[in-house]
Amino acid sequence: MKNSKGSVLGLLLLACLALVAIPGGAQAAKPTITISGSTTVAPLATQLAKGYIKACKNCVKFKILQGGSDIGVADVSRGRVTIGMSSRIPKPSDPGGIVFNEIAKDALCIATHKNNRIANLTQEQVQSIFAGEVRNWNLVQGAKANGTINVVIRTQASGTQDAFDKIFMTPKKTFSGATAKASNGLIQQQLQRDPLAIGYVSLAFQSGVSVSSYKGVPCSLRAAKSGQYPGTRPLFLVTRGAPTGASAKWIRWIRNNKTALRIAATEWVPFK
Repeated sequence: MKNSKGSVLGLLLLACLALVAIPGGAQAAKPTITISGSTTVAPLATQLAKGYIKACKNCVKFKILQGGSDIGVADVSRGRVTIGMSSRIPKPSDPGGIVFNEIAKDALCIATHKNNRIANLTQEQVQSIFAGEVRNWNLVQGAKANGTINVVIRTQASGTQDAFDKIFMTPKKTFSGATAKASNGLIQQQLQRDPLAIGYVSLAFQSGVSVSSYKGVPCSLRAAKSGQYPGTRPLFLVTRGAPTGASAKWIRWIRNNKTALRIAATEWVPFK
C-alpha cells in the first residue's frame, strides 16, 4: 500500500508540474495588435492602447505605425496589419470587406503663425486662400502679415486632406501650388516657423500656432463637443470584416469603458 500511495503521489506531482509548465508558456505569448495609418488617429490610439494595457493587466501588445489614412486602409485590407487608422469617411473606391469602426470625433482647425493671428475666417475666405485665388496677406481681412501666402496642406494619402476638401472646400479644389506635408505634426512645425504660412491641424496639434474661428465659431474642444463647430469629422479604426478577438475587445472597451471615454475627452469628442 505504501508503494502504491507513493506511486500515485509521484504521478500527481508530475502531472501538476506539467500543467504549470505548459500554460505558463502559452500565457507569455500575448496577442499583438498591429496598427497603421492616420497621423491624426495615432495620438488617440496610442493613449487608448496604453490605457487598455493597464486596465486589462498587460493582456495584449500593440505596435502602432503611421503613414496616412489611405495607407492604413490599404494595409488592413491586404492583411498587413490588424487595424488601420483613418480620419476620413469611407470612399466608394475602398476595398470591399473592410469595416470602419468609429471611435471618436475630431475638430479640424485653420491655423497660422502666432504673429499673424486672424480672429475669424469665413468659408469664402478659406476657399479663396486655399484655392490660390488670393495670394497675398494684405488682401485677407484681419491678417497681420504682408507678403505672399504660403498655403500648407496634407498629402493626398491623408484622411485629413480628404476631410478638409469635403468640409471646407467643396465645390472648389485645393491650390496645386500648395506645400504638402505628410503629417499634422509637420504642418504644425511649418506654421510655427513661417510667418506667411496658413494650414490646418487637428485639435491635438494647436500648440505654438494661432487658431482662427471658422464661421464665427472657435475651433475648440468645447465647441466640437457641443456640435457648434462646423469642422468636425469622425475618426475610425478599420478592420478586415467585423472586429474579432483582441481587436474586438479593445474596440468595445474604447466605445464603452469610462476610462477610455475620459481619455478621448481630453482632446477629442468621445464616441456616443
